[in-house]
Amino acid sequence: MAERDNADKIELFERTPIHRAVLTMSVPTILSSLVMVLYNLADTYFVSMLNDAVQNSAVTLAAPLLLAFNAVNNLFGVGSSSMMSRSLGKKDYDAVRKSAAFGFYCALISGLLFSLGYIAFRAPLLTLLGTDPETAAATADYLRWTVACGAVPAILNVVIAQMVRAEGSALHASVGTMSGCLLNIALDPIFILPWGLGMGAAGAGLATFLSNCFACCYFFVLLWVRRGRTYVSVHPRWFRPERAVVLSICGVGIPASIQNLLNVTGMTVMNNFTSAFGPDAVAAMGIAYKVNMIPMYIAMGFSQGIMPLVGYNYAAKNRLRMRESILFSARISLAFMITVSACYYAFAGGLVSLFMKNEVILAYGTRFLRGLCLGQPLLCLDFLAVGIFQACGMGRRALIFALLRKVALEIPALVLLNRLFPLYGLAYAQPAAELVLAVAAVLSIRQILRAPMEGEGRPA
Repeated sequence: MAERDNADKIELFERTPIHRAVLTMSVPTILSSLVMVLYNLADTYFVSMLNDAVQNSAVTLAAPLLLAFNAVNNLFGVGSSSMMSRSLGKKDYDAVRKSAAFGFYCALISGLLFSLGYIAFRAPLLTLLGTDPETAAATADYLRWTVACGAVPAILNVVIAQMVRAEGSALHASVGTMSGCLLNIALDPIFILPWGLGMGAAGAGLATFLSNCFACCYFFVLLWVRRGRTYVSVHPRWFRPERAVVLSICGVGIPASIQNLLNVTGMTVMNNFTSAFGPDAVAAMGIAYKVNMIPMYIAMGFSQGIMPLVGYNYAAKNRLRMRESILFSARISLAFMITVSACYYAFAGGLVSLFMKNEVILAYGTRFLRGLCLGQPLLCLDFLAVGIFQACGMGRRALIFALLRKVALEIPALVLLNRLFPLYGLAYAQPAAELVLAVAAVLSIRQILRAPMEGEGRPA
């Protein structure tokens, strides 16, 4: 049975036609990403039905802290999955198991530290997030469930999904993630709305906590059922922090983690600028940002989906197959994002109105979404380049992109555009930054595609 499963993985990575292999790996990941967006939008949608800007602002203001979970997800999920895919390409199966165990236990410990840190420093964190006396209580209620209680399951279910995907089981990884998201969508109205428990933003947090616990249970059952047939091991005997394993995981994971922390910093800066204009502006920016996340997560899902395929063939020295996978993915992703961006710009008002009927919020949100959506085609090139860097173990290149994106470009653009065009300029900071990064992404991908198939040297 184990030999047959291993043969299936080799068939997918080495011999399946490129279009079928890319779609086999990316479509489940994209669907999972879409469901995750719907689950993120569900909180906003059902809280918006309360027609209370304070409750809606609480979900928006809490977002940077939840986004910080991805720093751990990227460190131990992306880092471990990249190491696993490359080790599979080299047929070093012990290294695959060691990478999985290291990522799992480090993610578990990090989740516990996240919860304890929030409990210990709750007051200054709420201030840092941009809350005021009007929004602090509702934001704290939401974070009680999502962070104080829910950091561990939120982090573990994403990390395990990435590791399951790394060995070619994209469908199982996506089913686990989607099951939790769909449960969250089902629970949201029951916990949030007056006809249910009427908990408001706190109800959204409780639904998120329970759904993440459910997803974790799915993955633990999956690993138990497939024991002996999977290289994703969480057995303590494989938790060996060997130098080669740790350096390889951290070489990719730390830059990915820093990239996410910079994303949190950028969102926090934007929320603080927006909060100066009142709860209506914060609520509108939150709605526009989350609507814009739908195509953004699709692009991210595409880049994450092909990572195991790219990493495996990079390590196996099958550079021609790697190049074909990248080019096919780039054509599909870019064409889709251009189409979606045009539709978003044309129908921005209608999309925002799905969430709130407040005329002030609708006016703000329409202008915000039209600015944000301009960056979508550029984002897909950025995500694709970073995904390739991570798959190939090129951690330094991914870090350079992260620093360029936030420190050198987006955060300064937020400050400058808000000063030149108060409030509305904030929505154009991301497209401005992504324009420069898209050029850098095309040049970087071109360099990798032109690299020789043999003796390409050590990755950057």
